Amino acid sequence: MTMSLRVACLCGKIAVDLQGSPAARANCHCTSCRDFYGTSMLSATAWDADSVQIAEGAWTVFQHPTKQLSKTFCNACGEVLFGTNRLGMHVVPNAITARATGGQLNVSLTPTMHLFYRHRVIDVSDALPKYLDGWDGPTYDA
Repeated sequence: MTMSLRVACLCGKIAVDLQGSPAARANCHCTSCRDFYGTSMLSATAWDADSVQIAEGAWTVFQHPTKQLSKTFCNACGEVLFGTNRLGMHVVPNAITARATGGQLNVSLTPTMHLFYRHRVIDVSDALPKYLDGWDGPTYDA
């Protein structure tokens, strides 16, 4: 599904336009996402870089000191708008997209899998496939 969605940071001073379709929709349990985003699991969509455009506002990019990761955040409220992974994909947290759609994620944005589940710090009970590593590897069978 092709979409056009404008999302904003918590204070509303930054607007980001999402165009097209996400390349991936996942809950990521990898140590890099947990450490970099400060969460036990990152629920997000990954987009081609040209599908995510900052429309307005002042932002800063923080480059991870040792990994091929960066995050773009609002200068006013500090909320992360999106990260950029080692593949150059822009990773948009689902909390931001849910806020833009009235608190509920559009079905075209909901996670379809768990990644790096072997590295989890919390167990998740749902029907989504739980890949032990990337989505081309074995899955977790409880």
